[in-house]
Amino acid sequence: MKTLVVLVLCSLAVICLTSDAGPQTVDVNPDQEGLFVEQDEASTVVRQKRAAGYLTQFQLESLREVCEANLACEHMMDVSGIIAAYTAYYGPIPY
Repeated sequence: MKTLVVLVLCSLAVICLTSDAGPQTVDVNPDQEGLFVEQDEASTVVRQKRAAGYLTQFQLESLREVCEANLACEHMMDVSGIIAAYTAYYGPIPY
């Protein structure tokens, strides 16, 4: 049984190595270095992040619940606000 498994894995490896589905090359325009793309193309690739002021009430409440578990974060939340406290203790807002 082990011999059969090894034989199948070896045959799959040979098929993968000899197939034409290897790495594909990309044609580069000599005028462009490849660092800059059009804005509409970039917006489809990169997900836009919303500003912290545009969070919904549900999202703010979930941040508040996370921050209430930490006493220091809860105190900072009362003084500076939920967004500043969450960012200071837990990093960037995940939404």
